[in-house]
Amino acid sequence: MNKTLNIYRLPLATPHLGKVVSDPQLHSNFLAHALDFLLPVNTPILAALEGEVIEVKVDSSQGGFRKKYLGNQYLNWITIAHANDEFSQYAHLKHQGSLVQKGDWVNVGDIIGYSGNTGFSTCPHLHFHIYEVAPYAPGWRTKNIRFQENIQVIRNKYRIIYEVMKFKIKPRKLG
Repeated sequence: MNKTLNIYRLPLATPHLGKVVSDPQLHSNFLAHALDFLLPVNTPILAALEGEVIEVKVDSSQGGFRKKYLGNQYLNWITIAHANDEFSQYAHLKHQGSLVQKGDWVNVGDIIGYSGNTGFSTCPHLHFHIYEVAPYAPGWRTKNIRFQENIQVIRNKYRIIYEVMKFKIKPRKLG
């Protein structure tokens, strides 16, 4: 199995931990090990490991579950380079929701931005994955993340639909 060499912390403070899902139909092929944390908009997002910020895109204020939101035009994200040629990516961030910029060094647990609902998205959440460079399209592949903490990932399509609907009906509030 393609596990991370580094051991990562959760990308959010545990009191904010909602359900963690990974739909095998949406997260397949190069996204096979991606995770979605169901969170309210504006939840602080933390660096899962120390490293250098190599990409920041937070110019979109739009998102939804329509074809027009597929791709990167409406998606906001931060990418951090780590030891062992691994990269963490935090996506669906809110418009202008970054506290870091390209070239910044971050430590594990630093607040790097805030969750949102941009890009192709059914509800507010953080899409999180670790990737490595790969010699085939799209040029990278996700790795199975080794976390310091134990988490339960929901992968059953019907249970994911249930959790998303429950979240949309009664979203958790911050503060």
